Amino acid sequence: MVCYNEMFEAEAVREPYARLNEWVRTMPEELRQMKQAEAEALFRRIGITFAVYGEGGDPDRLIPFDMMPRVFEQSEWRKLERGIKQRARALNAFLRDVYGRGEIIRAGRIPARLVYRNEAYEKAVVGIVPPRGVYSHIIGIDLVRTGKDEFFVLEDNCRTPSGVSYMLENREIMMRMFPQLFRNNRIEPVEQYPELLRRTLESVAPTKCDSRPTCVILTPGHYNSAYYEHSFLANLMGVELVEGQDLFVDGEFVYMRTTQGPKRVDVIYRRIDDPFLDPLCFRPDSMLGIPGLMDVYRSGGVSICSAPGAGVADDKAVYTFVPEMIRFYLGEEPMLNNVQTWTLWKDEDYKYVMANLPDLVVKEVHGSGGYGMLVGPKASKEEIETFRKKIEANPSNYIAQPTLSLSTCPTFVEEGVAPRHVDLRPYCLCGDRIELVPGGLTRVALREGSLVVNSSQGGGVKDTWVLSE
Repeated sequence: MVCYNEMFEAEAVREPYARLNEWVRTMPEELRQMKQAEAEALFRRIGITFAVYGEGGDPDRLIPFDMMPRVFEQSEWRKLERGIKQRARALNAFLRDVYGRGEIIRAGRIPARLVYRNEAYEKAVVGIVPPRGVYSHIIGIDLVRTGKDEFFVLEDNCRTPSGVSYMLENREIMMRMFPQLFRNNRIEPVEQYPELLRRTLESVAPTKCDSRPTCVILTPGHYNSAYYEHSFLANLMGVELVEGQDLFVDGEFVYMRTTQGPKRVDVIYRRIDDPFLDPLCFRPDSMLGIPGLMDVYRSGGVSICSAPGAGVADDKAVYTFVPEMIRFYLGEEPMLNNVQTWTLWKDEDYKYVMANLPDLVVKEVHGSGGYGMLVGPKASKEEIETFRKKIEANPSNYIAQPTLSLSTCPTFVEEGVAPRHVDLRPYCLCGDRIELVPGGLTRVALREGSLVVNSSQGGGVKDTWVLSE
């Protein structure tokens, strides 16, 4: 399979990488190794780890960091930005619709059962319209590149997309280690993200808020795999990091326990899943949420970001209908294409996928983190047959996609510099306006030939540059 190399075109270095190529070519091996060790020490000192459970030993891992940045020209980024914003508008329009009149379903554009029987669809929020009609406030859209002008959306993350702390820390560490690179290249900044996030949260304050909103980040606690990110963002935004036990409901409002007494909370950026938000509304055994929270939410006393029920928009089966959402709600053609997808609840799709399993990527509809998937060309016959039985037992739980020839970026490896497959997750903020910083999280499959970029599956991260004009 021939893959697009983002650094080279017709064996010549592309203009965006010209100065980086010279930087790599003139860097002594001893300096590279020293800087790599320095980067790892910085990540460990700062405490940037992620958790992997169920494998024994210390679950906290240091995410591999590659010092070779990924570079986009300004024209490339503008195209992506327009497509991402278009997609974010459509996804929020879809959420407003399916928790309201359901016009897209009445029009026959999407099957009702995919929405109303979806485990991510929360009946408890039907009829509730959050401030500014925004359900998903932080959308992480995973993109892959297959050619010079060919970008595809792999999936949408409308609930609590993680990884933005790596985007920010990758940039901070690169600037600290190689200041000359940033003096020699005109690179768009990303450090304004926390400020934009706070402004976004404040812009969707509830109707009963009559002063500057008090925002908090709700975390499940330090055992959560993304806890570092929760505390990192709270610190940069200047807001409190709280757990469920730190908040309580009194009358029409939510309050935070402080040393000066109760303080009213207006906006909760939650990093816990829907079932654990309120034991009186969802799972009664939840110890992570706030009893009575949903009653306050319904009455307009607090905003929850992202809104409960937003996950129905990023279901992998619903994903196949996002282009139709764009046409239905916006009256526009999609600027970014989906990856061709077979939905196994359709008989013809099921037959095709089962006959071509060794050539396809199959994913669980509700899976994440690189788990619950089959990469056919990289799987053994035994793995394929085991997965085949899982599909036969519950076809509607899976979708399938072709094995894309993901683009590669130059990456520092033991033997020097080599191409490795990458994807990109930009973070789109939706409040009174839709905006995103110029960049995102580039994830890289460090294993040669691997297409799985998730950190839990051996992937790493690298800084993402968007060059100024």
